[in-house]
Amino acid sequence: MRSPRIVDALVASAVTTATVVPVLLSPGPWWPAPLALLASVPVLWRRRAPVPVTLVVGAATSALVLWQKPLLLPWGPLVGVYTVAALSRPLVRLASLPVTVAVVYLSLALPRESADVYPLMGTAFFAAFALGTAEHARRSQAAEHAERARRLEQERAAAVLRERARIARDMHDIVTHSVGLMVVQAEAGPFAGRSGRDAADRGDARTEAFDRIADTGRDTLAQLRALLGVLRDVPADARADALQPGLATLADLVRASGLPVRLAVEGAPRTVPPEVGVAAYRIVQEALTNVRKHAAASAVSVQVRWSGDLEIEIADDGRGGPPRPGGLGILGMQERATTCGGSVRTGPGPRGFTVLARFPVDGTAC
Repeated sequence: MRSPRIVDALVASAVTTATVVPVLLSPGPWWPAPLALLASVPVLWRRRAPVPVTLVVGAATSALVLWQKPLLLPWGPLVGVYTVAALSRPLVRLASLPVTVAVVYLSLALPRESADVYPLMGTAFFAAFALGTAEHARRSQAAEHAERARRLEQERAAAVLRERARIARDMHDIVTHSVGLMVVQAEAGPFAGRSGRDAADRGDARTEAFDRIADTGRDTLAQLRALLGVLRDVPADARADALQPGLATLADLVRASGLPVRLAVEGAPRTVPPEVGVAAYRIVQEALTNVRKHAAASAVSVQVRWSGDLEIEIADDGRGGPPRPGGLGILGMQERATTCGGSVRTGPGPRGFTVLARFPVDGTAC
């Protein structure tokens, strides 16, 4: 694609040649030559100042036609009208057209040109204006397409960042909860059934503890496979068939937590988007992980309330207080809720620490 400067130089050269040569070849004094230059050379700066350039070349062309009648078309004004229509604002375009046409027709009427010249000039100027308007529309459409492409690229980049943040939160929740639970179960395994009456009872208790470790490991691997499938070229339907935790699996999460948890559901459950179910599950998972790691609680309650919104409250009777600095768990809970249009409040409760998550059920968008 040629540079605009080269194009303007070529256009100015062609207009100058078409305007000056007929003047020089016409018999008469020399002074029309500077007018011919003034009616053509300013076209070189038509992009910088389209309206002033059009006025200058139009006035010079009118003066040239009044004082001498060379056989030429008003090339400079035609290019000027085209440029104004192509580059100027709509009001400027609409105002410049009648002014230019009036000046040109005045320059035709004063020397009493033939009636055949009027439609020729009118057609030429309207054609220049129409071509400029079409070029303006093309530029506007190209700019609109470029802006749309830029916004789409920004949206894609934002979607990638959101997906990375979601994967990071899922990895954090899966690893910290499941691996932490496996560590607790493994540490408790050697002591399981120590108070039993005989070796068979102790063996059964240890077997049950290690079975829980195996179940937790299998569930963790399944969730990690489903998560990592997003990073690979796994079809969407195959990922949908993978294990996806949600509100329906809260009871399994509570039973496998290794904590004295009481799960209660108030109100009639309703259908929520899968993203809301996953977010609610991960928030409960993270809250239970924090209880096991920091609270030293003897009782934990998980309440799911279906009222106007979906509310999930996790409360314990352990050590309350602010969260430890540098942790990402509470921040991850807040990000999950915010992504689905909800909110999370955390802080000391009546006896220990409380996490309250709220999700809008109607019109939820994740």
